[in-house]
Amino acid sequence: MVERQILINQRQVESRKTYHFAKRVFDIVMSALGLVFLSPVMAVIAYRIKHEDGGPIIYKQVRVGKDGKRFEMYKFRSMVINADQLLSTLKGQNEIDGAMFKVKHDPRITKVGHFIREHSLDELPQLVNVLKGDMSLVGPRPSLPSEVEQYTDYDKQRLYVVPGCTGLWQATERNNVGFDEMVELDLEYIQDASVMNDLNIILKTVAIIFKPNGSY
Repeated sequence: MVERQILINQRQVESRKTYHFAKRVFDIVMSALGLVFLSPVMAVIAYRIKHEDGGPIIYKQVRVGKDGKRFEMYKFRSMVINADQLLSTLKGQNEIDGAMFKVKHDPRITKVGHFIREHSLDELPQLVNVLKGDMSLVGPRPSLPSEVEQYTDYDKQRLYVVPGCTGLWQATERNNVGFDEMVELDLEYIQDASVMNDLNIILKTVAIIFKPNGSY
C-alpha cells in the first residue's frame, strides 16, 4: 500500500485557464490529424476484428469523466462479444487491489485483441472522444461508474480534470502497480500538469506502441 498524501486544490486546478485553453486547442488539432493520418491503420484493425468473429468493431462503454459527468467511450473491441456477461465469472481472479479489475490472461480477449491491447491500438477510437471534448489526449484513466462508487473522497480527486487517452500511469507503470499507486500517479500528474509534461507523456505513449510496457 502506498502512502496516500497528495491533496489537490480543485480551485487552483480550475484557475489555470491558459493551460486548459492551450490543452483543448492541442487536443482538437491533434485528434483531428490523428483520425486522418491513422485512418489506414484503423481500417486494417477494423477489418481484422470483423473478420475474426463477425462481431461489432467498436466497443462502447459508459465511463465517468470530469466532475462525475458520464459519457460513452469508444474503443476497438478486443474481447469476445459477450465479454460483459462473462465478467461476473472472473471477479474472483482480479489481480489488482482496489476499485479496478484486471486479469493478465483474461480468457475473454480475442486473438486480434491481444495484439491491439499490447500495442495500445485499441484506444485509437478515443480520438473521437477527444474531439468531442469528453476526453483529453492526456489525463487520468476514465473510470467505470461501478469503480467510482467504490472511490473514497481521496480517490475522487482524479475527477477534477478531464480523463485522458493516456496518462502518467499508462505511460510508465501501467499494470505493474495496483489501484492505489495508479491514483497517486494520476494525482501527481494533476498537481504538476503542464504542456511540457503532456508532450513528454505523449512521446512515451508513442514509444509504447513499438515497445509495449506490460499492457493487458
